Amino acid sequence: MAFIQYLTFDNVAVPRPDSYEVQLSDVEADSGGETEAGTTQRDIVRTGVAEIPVSFSVSPSWMKRLTAFKNKASISVKYYDPETASVKTTEMFIDGFKAKLVQDTSYGGLWSVGFTLKEF
Repeated sequence: MAFIQYLTFDNVAVPRPDSYEVQLSDVEADSGGETEAGTTQRDIVRTGVAEIPVSFSVSPSWMKRLTAFKNKASISVKYYDPETASVKTTEMFIDGFKAKLVQDTSYGGLWSVGFTLKEF
């Protein structure tokens, strides 16, 4: 049985995540808001903007690779979209990068790495 490749950064397949969630939101214009009658008016500029909170359990070498992706201004991301059950490609950046040592081993440890991918 083949596993789904959830994430690919700049054509590099990353390890299977421990947690993976796709959050889609709308971008509203400043002209929206509440009217005098008390109803809400939404002026949507863009729909389906993706944010993906993700975490991994990785080796030190993969932690270094993920840190290198974090330092880039933007990365090309292919992600599995559960809404359409297909792979989408977009430009994203990494926000809120955290790395934590889970277990010290003779190979340099097992690391828990978490961050949020945000679409431009």
